[in-house]
Amino acid sequence: MPVLHVEMLEGRTPEQKKQYAQALTEVTIRTLGVPPEAVDVLITEIKRQDWFIAGVPFSEKK
Repeated sequence: MPVLHVEMLEGRTPEQKKQYAQALTEVTIRTLGVPPEAVDVLITEIKRQDWFIAGVPFSEKK
């Protein structure tokens, strides 16, 4: 059973996340030849102040 873990900055709508999960599921079905029920997609949202690039929080990036 493929389990896809996605981490992204917070701020996407529930509909955007649903569409993304559906797209990931579809490509996994086509590529790996598994049934839809076998594909799990887990989305973890990270707050901008908790995502760091070069030691600087994303919330401070311009």
